[in-house]
Amino acid sequence: MSRLFDSSVESDLLTGMRLARTALRRGELVVIPTDTVYGIAADAFSPKAVQRLLDAKGRTRQSPPPVLVPTVETLEALAAVIPDAVRKLVEAFWPGGLTIVLPAQPSLAWDLGDTDGTVAVRMPDNRIALELLSETGPLAVSSANLTGQPAATTAVEAEAMLGDSAEVYLDGGQSTSVSSTIVDATRLIAPGGTLSILREGSISREQIRDVIGDLLEDEPEVDGASHT
Repeated sequence: MSRLFDSSVESDLLTGMRLARTALRRGELVVIPTDTVYGIAADAFSPKAVQRLLDAKGRTRQSPPPVLVPTVETLEALAAVIPDAVRKLVEAFWPGGLTIVLPAQPSLAWDLGDTDGTVAVRMPDNRIALELLSETGPLAVSSANLTGQPAATTAVEAEAMLGDSAEVYLDGGQSTSVSSTIVDATRLIAPGGTLSILREGSISREQIRDVIGDLLEDEPEVDGASHT
């Protein structure tokens, strides 16, 4: 049976963090607060745990989860190449709501799903998440919701959707309802390559352009049809 811990109560937080670390080491799932929406987390280096995460959300391997990291330095260990423009974005927006897709280190012993050799990485701006990450290392983390449902902004909302799929719920209070912005930086490696926005969220297109200028791909034109 899953358990919810109120992180505003010190004794609850200490117990919840200890049980969360233990659960993650056993390949179980944990729900954590972040600076965007709540996330459901698994050991990124445990294929069974990552599959459990996908199953809990009702996702397939075609939707691999991003990886949250505790420090900027951890990015160096996960990404095969880090273009200068990405370093500028990291300096400007990490920790924060920017997820960056890069070629993954080929030596990494993990299986996040059908990633085509890439990894989506973010450093969250949340004390509880960063403390947990500093003790566990990189975690595969996706929004804490069932696929097709709104992302949870409280631990209670997450528990209502995910139930016993997660062993521990760390309640960090109300989060924002805005997900992170996801950018694809894989084409920056080639001469003349650009960065594209896969999902606009808490970091705007204008903020990104202010940092990297013309390396940001132009916004695609809309044909006038209705888009959701």
